[in-house]
Amino acid sequence: MSTYGYARVSTTDQDLSSQVETLKAHGCECVREEKRSGTSRKDRTELAILMDFLKEGDTLMVTRVDRLARSIGDLQDIVRKLRDNGVELKATEQPIDTRTAAGKAFLDMLGVFAEFETNLRKERQLEGIAKAKARGVYKGRKPSIDTAEVARLKAEGLGATAIAERLGIGRASVYRCLKETSAPA
Repeated sequence: MSTYGYARVSTTDQDLSSQVETLKAHGCECVREEKRSGTSRKDRTELAILMDFLKEGDTLMVTRVDRLARSIGDLQDIVRKLRDNGVELKATEQPIDTRTAAGKAFLDMLGVFAEFETNLRKERQLEGIAKAKARGVYKGRKPSIDTAEVARLKAEGLGATAIAERLGIGRASVYRCLKETSAPA
């Protein structure tokens, strides 16, 4: 019967230290840390390790539910797996008790609000990009591949594989560049 912590931030430039300190102060013997988006469980290896490792009687602790998941579906899947394995879920900043109907409803509401916040942020970002494009300010990411160089190497008789190897890019990128350069203007 051990308590394990899970700390997560979305980007590599964010700091996990306050979450880790809080979890350790609340009795976590081990804290797994991750810098990944919470909108999906994909590529969240530390969470997967914890989910596989936790056993009956253990407790998984997070600071807030949105550190665990920002999708209500993912949150419900995680909670269901924890419950099926006899693992308790706790949050240091939110009163979660999944043993009661009210506690389950509260947890689901927290999950809904986390997903809602993510969707709002996404909408604001898209609105900002649309406004910037309308003003001619936003041009998108700068191309990372020199299409003229790809075309030149193709003109020299090199195939897609050779061009990709020489430029350190994927073959699909070579084909995309060649398609762009041959498209009528």
